[in-house]
Amino acid sequence: MAANISPIFPLIPRVLISAPITVANTSKDGTGPVTQISLAAGPNGAFVESVEALPVGTNAASVLRVFLNNGSATTTSANNILWEEISLPATVLSEVAGQTKVVIPLNRAIPAGYTLYATVGTSVTAGWRVRVHMGDY
Repeated sequence: MAANISPIFPLIPRVLISAPITVANTSKDGTGPVTQISLAAGPNGAFVESVEALPVGTNAASVLRVFLNNGSATTTSANNILWEEISLPATVLSEVAGQTKVVIPLNRAIPAGYTLYATVGTSVTAGWRVRVHMGDY
């Protein structure tokens, strides 16, 4: 049996920065109000390095949930899986101190056509912008 012994690296870097996420979604199956945070993986799949959430002002504490979608409608729960979740701290807008960036290191490959979506668990005032660092093979 032949094994893949040659490492592969992403060929085309891709970064998408989401619109601010403010609306609560308590479903854990990727349905409901979700925000697309990545472009669809290219024809050979993609490598996802990390997901970063950046507050855009004052927010209550919440949770960021990242869903992996198979490229089909997010309204069908069988098309989504909860991939990762992380606590988001309460944030206060300041002109003298930086706001907290939250990072989820992933370092995982995803199949062709798959896309990442995100939600927050509680409604927040200013919102969180999410960016995904990935590259197509």
